[in-house]
Amino acid sequence: MHRALFVFCLSVLAIGLALVSTQADAKAPSTSTLGPDQKQWDEIADRAIKYLKEVQDENGGWSTKQSPGVTGLVVTGVLQTGRVTDKDPAVQKALKYIEGLINVEQGHIAGKGSVPVQLQNYVTAVNVLALTTANRDSYKPVVKDAVDFLKKLQWDEKSGKTKQDDFFGGAGYDSKSRPDLSNTQFFVDALVAAGVKKDDPALKNALIFIGRCQNFKGEDGNDQAWAGKYNDGSFIYSAAAGGQSKADDKDPVGYGSMTYAGIKSMIYCGVSKDDERVKKAYQWIRQHYTVDSNPGMPDARSQWGLFYYYHTMAKCLSVLGIDEVEDMDGKKHDWRADITGALAKRQHKDGSFLNEKAEKWMEGDANIDTAYALMALSYCKPKK
Repeated sequence: MHRALFVFCLSVLAIGLALVSTQADAKAPSTSTLGPDQKQWDEIADRAIKYLKEVQDENGGWSTKQSPGVTGLVVTGVLQTGRVTDKDPAVQKALKYIEGLINVEQGHIAGKGSVPVQLQNYVTAVNVLALTTANRDSYKPVVKDAVDFLKKLQWDEKSGKTKQDDFFGGAGYDSKSRPDLSNTQFFVDALVAAGVKKDDPALKNALIFIGRCQNFKGEDGNDQAWAGKYNDGSFIYSAAAGGQSKADDKDPVGYGSMTYAGIKSMIYCGVSKDDERVKKAYQWIRQHYTVDSNPGMPDARSQWGLFYYYHTMAKCLSVLGIDEVEDMDGKKHDWRADITGALAKRQHKDGSFLNEKAEKWMEGDANIDTAYALMALSYCKPKK
Protein backbone atom coordinates (compact mmCIF):
# COMPACT_ATOMS: atom_id res chain seq x y z
CA MET A 1 0.00 0.00 0.00
CA HIS A 2 2.76 2.36 0.88
CA ARG A 3 4.46 1.71 -2.48
CA ALA A 4 1.22 2.39 -4.40
CA LEU A 5 0.72 5.65 -2.50
CA PHE A 6 4.29 6.68 -3.24
CA VAL A 7 3.85 6.05 -7.01
CA PHE A 8 0.56 7.94 -6.98
CA CYS A 9 2.19 10.98 -5.34
CA LEU A 10 5.00 10.96 -7.85
CA SER A 11 2.45 10.91 -10.68
CA VAL A 12 0.57 13.87 -9.23
CA LEU A 13 3.83 15.78 -8.79
CA ALA A 14 4.86 15.10 -12.39
CA ILE A 15 1.52 16.32 -13.72
CA GLY A 16 1.77 19.47 -11.61
CA LEU A 17 5.26 20.23 -12.84
CA ALA A 18 4.15 19.71 -16.45
CA LEU A 19 1.28 22.16 -15.99
CA VAL A 20 3.59 24.75 -14.45
CA SER A 21 6.08 24.27 -17.29
CA THR A 22 3.33 24.65 -19.91
CA GLN A 23 2.02 27.84 -18.28
CA ALA A 24 5.55 29.26 -18.07
CA ASP A 25 6.14 28.49 -21.75
CA ALA A 26 2.89 30.22 -22.66
CA LYS A 27 3.93 33.35 -20.81
CA ALA A 28 7.55 33.37 -21.99
CA PRO A 29 8.37 35.73 -24.85
CA SER A 30 8.86 34.05 -28.22
CA THR A 31 12.45 33.61 -29.29
CA SER A 32 11.59 32.40 -32.79
CA THR A 33 13.24 34.37 -35.57
CA LEU A 34 12.12 34.80 -39.15
CA GLY A 35 14.73 34.92 -41.80
CA PRO A 36 18.21 33.46 -42.05
CA ASP A 37 20.71 32.63 -39.37
CA GLN A 38 22.44 35.86 -38.38
CA LYS A 39 25.90 34.38 -38.76
CA GLN A 40 25.13 33.12 -42.26
CA TRP A 41 23.70 36.51 -43.28
CA ASP A 42 26.74 38.36 -41.86
CA GLU A 43 29.21 36.09 -43.63
CA ILE A 44 27.56 36.43 -47.03
CA ALA A 45 27.31 40.22 -46.77
CA ASP A 46 30.84 40.71 -45.43
CA ARG A 47 32.42 38.48 -48.07
CA ALA A 48 30.55 40.30 -50.84
CA ILE A 49 31.58 43.71 -49.53
CA LYS A 50 35.20 42.56 -49.16
CA TYR A 51 35.18 41.40 -52.80
CA LEU A 52 33.81 44.73 -54.02
CA LYS A 53 36.44 46.67 -52.11
CA GLU A 54 39.16 44.54 -53.69
CA VAL A 55 37.98 45.16 -57.28
CA GLN A 56 37.07 48.83 -56.96
CA ASP A 57 38.34 50.91 -59.87
CA GLU A 58 41.05 53.49 -59.29
CA ASN A 59 38.51 56.23 -59.99
CA GLY A 60 36.33 55.00 -57.12
CA GLY A 61 33.65 53.29 -59.18
CA TRP A 62 32.88 49.78 -60.38
CA SER A 63 32.67 48.58 -63.98
CA THR A 64 32.91 52.22 -65.00
CA LYS A 65 33.96 51.34 -68.54
CA GLN A 66 30.73 49.43 -68.95
CA SER A 67 28.31 51.89 -67.36
CA PRO A 68 28.39 54.83 -64.93
CA GLY A 69 25.35 53.30 -63.22
CA VAL A 70 26.98 50.21 -61.70
CA THR A 71 28.60 52.25 -58.94
CA GLY A 72 25.21 53.54 -57.82
CA LEU A 73 23.95 49.98 -57.44
CA VAL A 74 27.04 48.97 -55.45
CA VAL A 75 26.86 51.94 -53.09
CA THR A 76 23.15 51.39 -52.49
CA GLY A 77 23.64 47.69 -51.76
CA VAL A 78 26.67 48.14 -49.52
CA LEU A 79 25.07 50.91 -47.44
CA GLN A 80 21.65 49.27 -47.18
CA THR A 81 23.19 46.23 -45.50
CA GLY A 82 24.34 48.44 -42.65
CA ARG A 83 27.69 46.62 -42.53
CA VAL A 84 29.52 49.83 -43.49
CA THR A 85 28.66 53.52 -43.41
CA ASP A 86 29.28 56.41 -45.76
CA LYS A 87 32.45 57.08 -43.75
CA ASP A 88 34.04 53.87 -45.05
CA PRO A 89 37.01 54.79 -47.34
CA ALA A 90 35.73 52.68 -50.24
CA VAL A 91 32.27 54.25 -50.00
CA GLN A 92 33.76 57.74 -49.78
CA LYS A 93 35.74 57.09 -52.97
CA ALA A 94 32.61 55.77 -54.68
CA LEU A 95 30.57 58.79 -53.64
CA LYS A 96 33.28 61.03 -55.07
CA TYR A 97 32.97 59.15 -58.35
CA ILE A 98 29.18 59.68 -58.37
CA GLU A 99 29.67 63.35 -57.51
CA GLY A 100 31.80 63.56 -60.65
CA LEU A 101 28.77 62.44 -62.69
CA ILE A 102 26.63 65.37 -61.56
CA ASN A 103 25.68 67.47 -64.58
CA VAL A 104 24.64 70.81 -63.09
CA GLU A 105 23.55 72.26 -66.42
CA GLN A 106 21.18 69.42 -67.31
CA GLY A 107 20.33 68.30 -63.80
CA HIS A 108 21.07 64.60 -64.17
CA ILE A 109 23.66 62.35 -62.50
CA ALA A 110 24.77 60.48 -65.59
CA GLY A 111 28.01 62.25 -66.44
CA LYS A 112 29.37 65.45 -67.88
CA GLY A 113 30.05 66.18 -71.50
CA SER A 114 28.88 63.68 -74.10
CA VAL A 115 26.67 61.10 -72.42
CA PRO A 116 24.75 58.45 -74.36
CA VAL A 117 21.09 59.39 -73.94
CA GLN A 118 20.19 55.73 -73.41
CA LEU A 119 21.84 55.88 -70.00
CA GLN A 120 20.33 59.00 -68.54
CA ASN A 121 17.17 57.67 -66.85
CA TYR A 122 18.61 54.43 -65.50
CA VAL A 123 21.93 55.91 -64.36
CA THR A 124 20.37 58.99 -62.78
CA ALA A 125 17.75 56.88 -60.98
CA VAL A 126 20.25 54.43 -59.45
CA ASN A 127 22.56 57.28 -58.46
CA VAL A 128 19.64 59.00 -56.73
CA LEU A 129 19.16 55.79 -54.76
CA ALA A 130 22.84 55.82 -53.82
CA LEU A 131 22.89 59.45 -52.71
CA THR A 132 19.66 59.19 -50.73
CA THR A 133 20.97 56.06 -49.03
CA ALA A 134 24.15 57.96 -48.10
CA ASN A 135 21.78 60.54 -46.58
CA ARG A 136 23.99 63.62 -46.63
CA ASP A 137 22.46 67.09 -46.50
CA SER A 138 24.86 68.25 -49.19
CA TYR A 139 23.21 65.86 -51.66
CA LYS A 140 19.68 67.20 -51.23
CA PRO A 141 19.95 69.93 -53.93
CA VAL A 142 21.52 67.42 -56.33
CA VAL A 143 18.73 64.91 -55.69
CA LYS A 144 16.07 67.58 -56.18
CA ASP A 145 17.54 68.55 -59.55
CA ALA A 146 17.78 64.91 -60.52
CA VAL A 147 14.11 64.33 -59.70
CA ASP A 148 13.14 67.31 -61.86
CA PHE A 149 15.28 65.86 -64.66
CA LEU A 150 13.73 62.39 -64.35
CA LYS A 151 10.23 63.83 -64.53
CA LYS A 152 11.12 65.40 -67.89
CA LEU A 153 11.92 61.95 -69.27
CA GLN A 154 8.49 60.56 -68.42
CA TRP A 155 6.04 60.12 -71.30
CA ASP A 156 3.11 62.47 -70.64
CA GLU A 157 1.22 65.40 -72.17
CA LYS A 158 4.45 67.39 -72.44
CA SER A 159 5.80 64.57 -74.60
CA GLY A 160 2.76 64.70 -76.87
CA LYS A 161 1.05 61.67 -75.32
CA THR A 162 -2.49 61.46 -73.95
CA LYS A 163 -3.77 59.15 -71.24
CA GLN A 164 -5.14 56.88 -73.96
CA ASP A 165 -1.66 56.24 -75.38
CA ASP A 166 0.11 53.06 -74.27
CA PHE A 167 3.32 55.06 -73.71
CA PHE A 168 1.66 57.40 -71.22
CA GLY A 169 3.17 57.59 -67.73
CA GLY A 170 6.05 55.25 -68.47
CA ALA A 171 9.78 55.86 -68.51
CA GLY A 172 12.36 54.39 -70.83
CA TYR A 173 16.12 54.75 -70.99
CA ASP A 174 15.71 58.38 -72.07
CA SER A 175 13.08 60.79 -73.35
CA LYS A 176 13.03 59.11 -76.76
CA SER A 177 12.99 55.43 -75.82
CA ARG A 178 9.93 53.22 -75.62
CA PRO A 179 8.91 52.99 -71.93
CA ASP A 180 9.17 49.73 -70.01
CA LEU A 181 8.35 48.55 -66.50
CA SER A 182 11.99 47.98 -65.51
CA ASN A 183 13.01 51.57 -66.22
CA THR A 184 9.74 52.81 -64.75
CA GLN A 185 10.41 50.79 -61.60
CA PHE A 186 13.75 52.52 -61.07
CA PHE A 187 12.15 55.86 -61.95
CA VAL A 188 9.49 55.34 -59.26
CA ASP A 189 12.02 54.00 -56.72
CA ALA A 190 14.17 57.10 -57.19
CA LEU A 191 11.27 59.51 -56.81
CA VAL A 192 10.02 57.77 -53.66
CA ALA A 193 13.53 57.64 -52.16
CA ALA A 194 13.81 61.37 -52.83
CA GLY A 195 10.63 62.04 -50.86
CA VAL A 196 8.17 62.64 -53.71
CA LYS A 197 4.62 62.26 -52.37
CA LYS A 198 2.17 59.68 -53.70
CA ASP A 199 -0.20 62.35 -55.00
CA ASP A 200 2.51 63.83 -57.24
CA PRO A 201 1.39 63.89 -60.91
CA ALA A 202 4.52 61.97 -61.96
CA LEU A 203 3.59 59.02 -59.73
CA LYS A 204 -0.08 59.20 -60.67
CA ASN A 205 0.86 59.08 -64.35
CA ALA A 206 3.36 56.29 -63.71
CA LEU A 207 0.57 54.23 -62.17
CA ILE A 208 -1.36 54.38 -65.44
CA PHE A 209 1.53 52.81 -67.33
CA ILE A 210 2.28 50.29 -64.58
CA GLY A 211 -1.36 49.18 -64.52
CA ARG A 212 -1.26 48.63 -68.24
CA CYS A 213 1.63 46.21 -67.79
CA GLN A 214 -0.56 43.83 -65.77
CA ASN A 215 -2.41 40.83 -67.11
CA PHE A 216 -5.64 41.83 -65.40
CA LYS A 217 -8.76 42.96 -67.20
CA GLY A 218 -11.33 44.81 -65.18
CA GLU A 219 -12.92 48.11 -64.26
CA ASP A 220 -9.84 49.16 -62.29
CA GLY A 221 -7.48 46.93 -64.22
CA ASN A 222 -5.70 47.06 -67.56
CA ASP A 223 -7.73 48.67 -70.37
CA GLN A 224 -5.57 47.29 -73.19
CA ALA A 225 -7.04 44.80 -75.66
CA TRP A 226 -4.61 42.03 -74.70
CA ALA A 227 -5.12 42.32 -70.91
CA GLY A 228 -7.68 39.54 -70.65
CA LYS A 229 -5.79 36.95 -72.65
CA TYR A 230 -4.15 35.42 -69.57
CA ASN A 231 -5.81 37.55 -66.88
CA ASP A 232 -3.62 35.96 -64.19
CA GLY A 233 -2.42 39.13 -62.45
CA SER A 234 1.19 38.87 -63.63
CA PHE A 235 3.14 41.77 -65.11
CA ILE A 236 4.98 42.02 -68.42
CA TYR A 237 7.94 44.11 -69.53
CA SER A 238 6.07 46.87 -71.36
CA ALA A 239 2.53 47.95 -72.14
CA ALA A 240 3.78 49.72 -75.26
CA ALA A 241 3.47 48.37 -78.79
CA GLY A 242 0.66 45.98 -77.98
CA GLY A 243 2.32 44.50 -74.90
CA GLN A 244 5.86 43.16 -74.81
CA SER A 245 7.25 40.37 -72.65
CA LYS A 246 10.76 39.05 -72.14
CA ALA A 247 9.26 35.66 -71.35
CA ASP A 248 7.71 35.30 -74.80
CA ASP A 249 8.59 37.20 -77.95
CA LYS A 250 5.01 37.13 -79.24
CA ASP A 251 2.64 36.84 -76.28
CA PRO A 252 2.13 39.09 -73.21
CA VAL A 253 3.29 36.41 -70.76
CA GLY A 254 4.03 37.68 -67.27
CA TYR A 255 7.05 36.69 -65.21
CA GLY A 256 8.53 36.98 -61.74
CA SER A 257 10.83 39.98 -61.73
CA MET A 258 8.29 42.20 -63.47
CA THR A 259 5.42 40.99 -61.30
CA TYR A 260 7.28 41.88 -58.12
CA ALA A 261 8.29 45.18 -59.72
CA GLY A 262 4.69 45.89 -60.67
CA ILE A 263 3.28 45.24 -57.20
CA LYS A 264 5.95 47.32 -55.47
CA SER A 265 5.59 50.19 -57.90
CA MET A 266 1.79 50.23 -57.57
CA ILE A 267 2.07 50.51 -53.80
CA TYR A 268 4.67 53.26 -54.11
CA CYS A 269 2.22 55.09 -56.37
CA GLY A 270 -0.50 54.97 -53.74
CA VAL A 271 -2.38 51.73 -54.42
CA SER A 272 -3.63 49.92 -51.30
CA LYS A 273 -2.29 46.49 -50.43
CA ASP A 274 -5.94 45.40 -50.38
CA ASP A 275 -6.57 46.57 -53.93
CA GLU A 276 -7.83 43.84 -56.29
CA ARG A 277 -4.89 44.45 -58.65
CA VAL A 278 -2.39 43.78 -55.87
CA LYS A 279 -4.34 40.76 -54.62
CA LYS A 280 -4.50 39.29 -58.12
CA ALA A 281 -0.75 39.75 -58.62
CA TYR A 282 0.03 38.28 -55.20
CA GLN A 283 -2.06 35.24 -56.09
CA TRP A 284 0.22 34.74 -59.09
CA ILE A 285 3.22 34.95 -56.77
CA ARG A 286 1.71 32.29 -54.51
CA GLN A 287 1.30 30.06 -57.54
CA HIS A 288 4.86 30.63 -58.76
CA TYR A 289 6.88 31.05 -55.56
CA THR A 290 10.51 30.05 -56.09
CA VAL A 291 14.07 31.18 -55.48
CA ASP A 292 15.56 28.80 -58.03
CA SER A 293 14.67 30.75 -61.17
CA ASN A 294 12.90 33.81 -62.54
CA PRO A 295 9.41 32.23 -62.66
CA GLY A 296 7.23 32.56 -65.70
CA MET A 297 10.25 32.41 -67.96
CA PRO A 298 10.63 29.40 -70.28
CA ASP A 299 13.34 26.93 -69.26
CA ALA A 300 15.89 28.41 -71.67
CA ARG A 301 15.47 31.85 -70.07
CA SER A 302 14.74 30.83 -66.49
CA GLN A 303 18.07 32.19 -65.16
CA TRP A 304 17.86 35.50 -66.98
CA GLY A 305 17.85 38.44 -64.58
CA LEU A 306 18.13 36.15 -61.55
CA PHE A 307 19.94 38.55 -59.20
CA TYR A 308 17.72 41.42 -60.34
CA TYR A 309 14.82 39.09 -59.50
CA TYR A 310 16.12 38.40 -55.98
CA HIS A 311 16.40 42.12 -55.26
CA THR A 312 12.97 43.00 -56.64
CA MET A 313 11.36 40.04 -54.89
CA ALA A 314 12.88 40.95 -51.52
CA LYS A 315 12.04 44.63 -51.77
CA CYS A 316 8.48 43.94 -52.88
CA LEU A 317 7.69 41.44 -50.11
CA SER A 318 9.23 43.84 -47.60
CA VAL A 319 6.99 46.65 -48.87
CA LEU A 320 3.98 44.34 -48.66
CA GLY A 321 4.85 43.58 -45.04
CA ILE A 322 4.69 39.83 -45.63
CA ASP A 323 6.91 37.59 -43.51
CA GLU A 324 5.92 34.27 -45.03
CA VAL A 325 4.48 33.52 -48.46
CA GLU A 326 1.86 30.81 -48.26
CA ASP A 327 1.76 29.04 -51.60
CA MET A 328 -1.37 27.61 -53.19
CA ASP A 329 -0.72 24.25 -51.51
CA GLY A 330 -0.77 25.88 -48.09
CA LYS A 331 2.98 25.62 -47.51
CA LYS A 332 4.54 28.67 -45.85
CA HIS A 333 7.83 30.02 -47.13
CA ASP A 334 10.16 32.19 -45.06
CA TRP A 335 11.30 34.24 -48.04
CA ARG A 336 14.10 36.00 -46.18
CA ALA A 337 15.70 32.67 -45.29
CA ASP A 338 14.99 31.27 -48.76
CA ILE A 339 16.61 34.15 -50.65
CA THR A 340 19.59 34.18 -48.29
CA GLY A 341 20.00 30.44 -48.75
CA ALA A 342 19.80 30.78 -52.53
CA LEU A 343 22.48 33.47 -52.42
CA ALA A 344 24.67 31.37 -50.12
CA LYS A 345 24.67 28.58 -52.70
CA ARG A 346 25.58 30.97 -55.49
CA GLN A 347 28.32 32.99 -53.80
CA HIS A 348 31.79 32.36 -55.20
CA LYS A 349 34.84 31.72 -53.04
CA ASP A 350 36.06 35.29 -53.57
CA GLY A 351 32.75 36.63 -52.22
CA SER A 352 31.34 37.66 -55.59
CA PHE A 353 28.18 36.63 -57.39
CA LEU A 354 28.07 35.95 -61.11
CA ASN A 355 25.23 34.68 -63.24
CA GLU A 356 27.14 32.29 -65.47
CA LYS A 357 23.96 31.55 -67.41
CA ALA A 358 23.20 35.20 -68.06
CA GLU A 359 22.67 36.03 -71.68
CA LYS A 360 20.86 39.31 -71.14
CA TRP A 361 20.62 42.42 -69.02
CA MET A 362 24.28 42.82 -68.04
CA GLU A 363 24.22 40.01 -65.45
CA GLY A 364 27.48 38.70 -66.89
CA ASP A 365 29.14 41.38 -64.73
CA ALA A 366 30.10 40.19 -61.23
CA ASN A 367 29.95 43.72 -59.84
CA ILE A 368 26.34 44.15 -60.94
CA ASP A 369 25.32 40.74 -59.66
CA THR A 370 27.07 41.30 -56.32
CA ALA A 371 25.39 44.69 -55.97
CA TYR A 372 21.96 43.18 -56.58
CA ALA A 373 22.76 40.38 -54.13
CA LEU A 374 23.58 42.91 -51.41
CA MET A 375 20.47 44.94 -52.19
CA ALA A 376 18.42 41.75 -51.81
CA LEU A 377 20.20 40.80 -48.57
CA SER A 378 19.43 44.21 -47.09
CA TYR A 379 15.75 43.20 -46.96
CA CYS A 380 16.49 39.68 -45.71
CA LYS A 381 17.92 40.47 -42.30
CA PRO A 382 16.76 38.15 -39.50
CA LYS A 383 13.53 39.39 -37.95
CA LYS A 384 12.43 38.49 -34.40
